Amino acid sequence: MCGIAGIVSHQNVNQELYDALTVLQHRGQDAAGIATCEGGRLHLRKANGLTRDVFTNSQMLKLKGNMGIAHVRYPTAGCTSSSEAQPFYVNSPFGLTLAHNGNLTNTEVLKQQLFAEDQRHINTDSDSEVLLNVFAHELQSPGKLKITPEDIFQAVSGVHRRCRGAYAVTVMIADVGIVAFRDVHGIRPLVFGERQSENGLEFMVASESVALDVLGFELIRDIAPGEAIFIESNGTVHAQQCAEATDHCPCIFEYVYFARPDSIIDKISVYKARLRMGKS
Repeated sequence: MCGIAGIVSHQNVNQELYDALTVLQHRGQDAAGIATCEGGRLHLRKANGLTRDVFTNSQMLKLKGNMGIAHVRYPTAGCTSSSEAQPFYVNSPFGLTLAHNGNLTNTEVLKQQLFAEDQRHINTDSDSEVLLNVFAHELQSPGKLKITPEDIFQAVSGVHRRCRGAYAVTVMIADVGIVAFRDVHGIRPLVFGERQSENGLEFMVASESVALDVLGFELIRDIAPGEAIFIESNGTVHAQQCAEATDHCPCIFEYVYFARPDSIIDKISVYKARLRMGKS
């Protein structure tokens, strides 16, 4: 269980991503990280510890940029080393950072494929790094210097074909935008919202609706199982179903104790769900 968030804004997003992580802190207290993008350059800070301990004022000032992603970690795969704190980064293609909530069930098979077929090196035991490299390879396959939304959706389709298990993901592509998608079963939650600012619409994705609420974003909807949303750095939004077949099977433990009671997940109030579970 982890918490993820991503924002495309018209102003620096470092403080708002920090605030989102504090609201999602219940989803992971072992490590925290934020990655932002400014003019094609990625800025990253991550370490073991609570959000308030990982980010000092001086470190926050270095996280410049109008878009970024963030992560709080509860390690269910790999180890507790700070090397496995997220977001993960890979430079090819284009410069990618990824934050992942969930668990892959075919990690070892994917590692072998990445080494033998894709010629990609995995440096940790984290299934999230495997997922990032699978997405990176699929995005690189067309061999284009400039990618289109269709290229991104094809890459997500490739992830769905190869990866098994639970994954709610945000990926930031340097100077391009943010991609958010869920596995074909929608096991882990991921919501999408927007906010009107003086300079135009701003967009956010997060594990739970409470992260949107505290930052003044309106919950638009849940990202559907198998669906991907691509938010360009200029604020243009694209959405597409990227799986051939889906079967919505959300994790019941989100409603039992993972999620905050004031969250809305898949159009269901967590608080009301818990009240109903307590009825005899």
